[in-house]
Amino acid sequence: MLAAKSLTATLSLLLLSPFGLCQDSAAPTCFYTGATAKPGVTIDYEGTTYAFSSDEKKSRFEQERAASLYHQIGGAAALTAAVDLFYVKVLADKRVNHFFVDINMETQNRKQKAFLAAVLGAPVPWTGKDMRAAHVNLDIRESDFNAIAEILQTTLAELKLDKQLITQIMTIVASTKDDVLNL
Repeated sequence: MLAAKSLTATLSLLLLSPFGLCQDSAAPTCFYTGATAKPGVTIDYEGTTYAFSSDEKKSRFEQERAASLYHQIGGAAALTAAVDLFYVKVLADKRVNHFFVDINMETQNRKQKAFLAAVLGAPVPWTGKDMRAAHVNLDIRESDFNAIAEILQTTLAELKLDKQLITQIMTIVASTKDDVLNL
C-alpha cells in the first residue's frame, strides 16, 4: 500500500512540475533549420508563433514575409476577401459554374485559400494535390481557364489591389495553365 501511495505522489509531482508529462516537452524548433530554437527568438505572424535558431534566421523570415506577394496584398484577411468574392463571381458565371455543381464549396474555398497563400509566399507550405492531379478529370478547356483567370483579375481589381501586384499574381496563375489543362 505504501508503494502505491508513493507512486501516486510521484506521478502527481511529475504532472504538476514544469518538467512533467502535462507540459509540452518538445522544445520549439527553428522554422528554417529544424534545430532547437533560441529562447525568445520568435515572431507572431497571423496568429502563429514562429521560432528561430538565431536572430539572423528571424531577420530572414521578416524580410521574406515583407517581400512576399502574400504580405503585400494584405495577408490572410485580404486573401480571404479575394477568394470569397472570387467564388461568388465564379458561381454566378455560366461559363464555368458547372464545374462546381457537385463541389463542397466550403472545402473548395478553404483549399483555394491555402493554395494561393502558399504560392504567394505565406510561411505555410501547400500540402494538397499538385495542379495536374487536382484537375485531371475535369476536362477543362483553355476558354474555361481564361474565364477563371478573367474572374480572378476582375476580383483583384474590384478589391483595389495595386495593378503591379495584380500583374504578378496573374503571371503566377498563367504559369499553372499547362498543369490545369493537363497538357
